[in-house]
Amino acid sequence: MKRILSVLLTLALCLLSFPSLGEEIVIPELDIVAKEIPDNEALGLIRDMKAGWNLGNTFDASNCTWLRNKMDYESAWCGVKTSRELISALKAAGFNTVRVPVSWHNHLSPDWTIDVDWLDRVHEVVSWVYEEGMYVILNIHHDDDPAYYYPDNAHLENSEKYIQTIWSQLAARFGDFDQHLIFESINEPRLTGTSHEWWWEASSPECQEAMACIVRLNQVFVDTVRATGGNNANRYLMVPAYDANPDYACAAAFTLPEDSAENRIIVSAHAYSPYDFALQQPGIDTFSLDNNSQKAGVSGFLQNLYQRYVSQGVPVLMGEFGAMEKNGNLQSRVDWISWYVAQARARGITCCWWDNNLFEGNGERFGLFNRATAECVNPELLTAFMRYAE
Repeated sequence: MKRILSVLLTLALCLLSFPSLGEEIVIPELDIVAKEIPDNEALGLIRDMKAGWNLGNTFDASNCTWLRNKMDYESAWCGVKTSRELISALKAAGFNTVRVPVSWHNHLSPDWTIDVDWLDRVHEVVSWVYEEGMYVILNIHHDDDPAYYYPDNAHLENSEKYIQTIWSQLAARFGDFDQHLIFESINEPRLTGTSHEWWWEASSPECQEAMACIVRLNQVFVDTVRATGGNNANRYLMVPAYDANPDYACAAAFTLPEDSAENRIIVSAHAYSPYDFALQQPGIDTFSLDNNSQKAGVSGFLQNLYQRYVSQGVPVLMGEFGAMEKNGNLQSRVDWISWYVAQARARGITCCWWDNNLFEGNGERFGLFNRATAECVNPELLTAFMRYAE
């Protein structure tokens, strides 16, 4: 009963902020023509995932060498540990998917056995999402390091072993969950520390090698999970291309893994676009629905994903998207999220907001829910998101 009352209070606090919608912030009315979406189970699942949210800067915190207790990693970057009330508030707000990024490498024995306490805590939070009837995505996040996995030939053997070792443990621990739990192989794989870290070039031998390694690591992931049997034999699995960039997912060099299960591979993509508005600092702080170039910066890559995958019946999920707060630009962010989500859903793609619990300061201000209070901080953004995620 206490938890239910807490959730109702959270919703009430959000609703108290709604009068400003009509007075200051306007949710745009968009008339988006839906594309033809094949009728299959996989695309139906993506549709049912509706609106997604990332538990960002939480279990993915890494290399926090100042901490004595490794269990404190959960709050090292976001400042607070995850509560059951937060998960309930997300469900009540309309979300139907929670992505749980996890970095594992700081929680391993020398033979890469995951610390029991860390695995138990991740399992607890995943279970909270699952018990709410939402979809939950679990991954390997900031383990991109030559000591663990790194997409080049020099480190491929070690990388394959790492992916196999971690995913065999996760598949065993989470094998009893049904199809509401989705595994994602790795997050934004790339050649970290090089000039190609965020820029893949088809003409570059190093980039071609990296993409081939990523394709191989995705295959190892799929084979490892499937080998554990049970629910994992048919579980939906997500795989990214280089950087999880949608354009690189459409490159000829990227191919999906072979799979014993039929149409159970989801293409994972991330896009903070247009970059100068959504992520770049300082960049620009305005997005206009009258600016065709800005709008094309979103609809262009979504159309490419639709053509390459969705139109062929292959599911796609935007595992991360967002536009950071800049100089109080809430109306621009509301216009942007309306356009982005409407364009994605018209193409059979579901989007997951990146929330790092940051609302002020000089960092990447993507906060949507206050973790400490489970309150929705920007109800206008939430309203726009949910309107077009239907």
